[in-house]
Amino acid sequence: MKRVAIFRHFRTEGPGYFATFLDRHSLPWQLIRIDEGDAVPAGIGGFSGLVFMGGPMSVHDPLPWIAQSCELIRAAVAAELPVLGHCLGGQLIAKALGGSITQNRVKEIGWGPVRVLDNAQAHGWFGGLRGFETFHWHGETFSIPPGAVRLLESDNCANQAYALGKVFGMQCHVEMTEEMIRQWCKDGAGEIAASDSPAVQSPEAMQANMGSKVAALNAVADNIYMRWIAGLNRT
Repeated sequence: MKRVAIFRHFRTEGPGYFATFLDRHSLPWQLIRIDEGDAVPAGIGGFSGLVFMGGPMSVHDPLPWIAQSCELIRAAVAAELPVLGHCLGGQLIAKALGGSITQNRVKEIGWGPVRVLDNAQAHGWFGGLRGFETFHWHGETFSIPPGAVRLLESDNCANQAYALGKVFGMQCHVEMTEEMIRQWCKDGAGEIAASDSPAVQSPEAMQANMGSKVAALNAVADNIYMRWIAGLNRT
């Protein structure tokens, strides 16, 4: 089976729980370290799916890999290859497919609930789940790309997830591990302290009851990722 390509854009925003999930299901994957200068692949031929992780940059930044990644995303969608995006990754996919990325109403950092919308696509991805608590760290947000269906919303951000065929894009972070949260709180202490957004939590609040919260989020991620890998080409 061909590998799942995972694009890391920042050193501490790797695949997290998604890598654990792939390993558990014996699915091969390759980490493409954009943050360390790895090149965006010229084509999709060597991969069974594409996964884009988060990062502190904006899709509007003048970084050459952004346009290259968008071209790769469009090629994957045209070939019906599964594509998955977390936060910045969801924004990249939305941009590639004709959506727009703008400032969110407020900066959103920490734990917060999202609601599953009442439509067939949302039910397909989330089953009977009506909502869950997830992790957030973003200041921008995407519009829903043409042809895609909105799946999740929250009080602080209307567009939290969308789907289009084998494409699934999220604004939130379902890939979190306890270690990632601790590291992000450490690295982002200045950003947290400088923010006056009511949707930004303190590091102490983010790490309170972290074990049970991460375990519950991992269970939600299992459902999303299981649906996503069903579209992978196993040959």
